[in-house]
Amino acid sequence: MTIRKLLPQDIPACAGILMSVYNNDLWQCRWTEDSADAYLTDLTRMPGFLGYVIEDSDGLRAALLGREKVWWNANEIHVEELFVKPEYQRMGYGSLLLGEVEKHVRAKHLAGITLSTNRYAPAPRFYQKNGFEPCEHVLFMCKER
Repeated sequence: MTIRKLLPQDIPACAGILMSVYNNDLWQCRWTEDSADAYLTDLTRMPGFLGYVIEDSDGLRAALLGREKVWWNANEIHVEELFVKPEYQRMGYGSLLLGEVEKHVRAKHLAGITLSTNRYAPAPRFYQKNGFEPCEHVLFMCKER
């Protein structure tokens, strides 16, 4: 097993993993190969993009896509996506990817890591297990049509 930087040629495999993770009753997403590929490609084009994958001889197992963003006191990493093939979940792959981001944060003396997730899915427990906590001072808002 290897953890390495995400490369452009990894996008199709990452799109397949994204669909296998989110196209279900829990997340209620309806990704297609085209929309998942376009979404992930768009993330890689963001200024400050940072991405990692875990692979072995059978291919990619997990990916993390984020970006270093400018912030008032010190830049921070915002994780846009973190997904692990369903058959490899709960085996430590997500924690390994977060560990790579933490190394990057420490090496560059960044402020920290931010992310958003669905409060009704198992994901918040995973992030809390990895040292994240809810930001009581932040309110995520949306306006739907």
